[in-house]
Amino acid sequence: MLSRHAHNPSAFLALNTTTRHFSPVGFDGVIAYRPSERRHLVQLGGVFADPAEQAALLAAFRRYARAHRRRVMAVQLLPDDARMYAAAGFTVNQFGADYARRLDTFSLAGKKYVQLRNKVSRAGRAGVTVAEPAVEARQGSLDEQLCALDTAWLRSKGRHVKELAFMVGERGGDADCRRRLFVATGPDGDPLAYVSFSPVYGRHAGWLHDLSRRRPDAPPGSLELIVTTAVETFRAEGAPYLHFGFTPFTGLADEHEQPGRSGIAARIIRLLADKGFNAEKVAGSLAVEGISILVPPTKAQTATIPPSLLKVIAEWRNRIETTFGEITDQMEPARHGAHTFWGVLTRTASTIAAHTLSLIMTETETA
Repeated sequence: MLSRHAHNPSAFLALNTTTRHFSPVGFDGVIAYRPSERRHLVQLGGVFADPAEQAALLAAFRRYARAHRRRVMAVQLLPDDARMYAAAGFTVNQFGADYARRLDTFSLAGKKYVQLRNKVSRAGRAGVTVAEPAVEARQGSLDEQLCALDTAWLRSKGRHVKELAFMVGERGGDADCRRRLFVATGPDGDPLAYVSFSPVYGRHAGWLHDLSRRRPDAPPGSLELIVTTAVETFRAEGAPYLHFGFTPFTGLADEHEQPGRSGIAARIIRLLADKGFNAEKVAGSLAVEGISILVPPTKAQTATIPPSLLKVIAEWRNRIETTFGEITDQMEPARHGAHTFWGVLTRTASTIAAHTLSLIMTETETA
């Protein structure tokens, strides 16, 4: 059914073990969803059906939800889906984008990928190798090793962190035979990291970078070596695209918004995506509070800025990006483990305070 009707790059996630499916008699289609607490049914990827039946199947699903006193939410919709949902009365806001690369023209050559090449080379020098085990070989001892890797990876994220299961892929299950698994091993033969890829059907067929895990002590570049190996494999097989999945807060543009969108939600999303701070109104209102906004100049602005000022901007931008990188990559506030909105705020504030304190202590020791 997905191979016939699904164009969404993340459609294969509908086959996750704990995802439910709505496919009433009389329809050649399916809606993948999960209950969320007691009020909502969260739907993934739109309606996977013939375009002529999509609106009717969505209406049937909404009747099903109302019969169970639930409201319908949908995530990861393609533009055509978003227009259909908006026409059906949903409030639709763009939240991010899906990124893909054509494999027949992709190359790691050039200055743009020098850091990636360096990481791959570093992993190779550390004795890391990548292989794609057969489906039958994934069972037994290898499965036990990968489960131990999963446990170590999750433990490194924090004591109370729970693994996401809805908008990301999984290992195992009835659909595992259709996934591709690439495993990086060290000189001793033990798995260091792995990445699974799910098939993508429809207009942009290919593979989806689905699930990645890395042992905390794995050499740098292990995951990058896996991805580059997979790219070469897929390209040799003639796969058209490699998709990297849904990325929030990226690719936001007015032309992607739908009529009847929530203006408040759109503004909050843009602010979270950083671009919203470029607005004069926002900058002016924050200036009243004594807050100055430093926004990277656009290409047009760069041509008119003196080199001495560009140097200052670059230094500040580097400091800001380094700070965000340390907070997000090392302290990982995204995996907060909180269960309420105020819990998220509290733990985010604690993370930022801890990072600030570490900077103060470092500067004191240096002095």
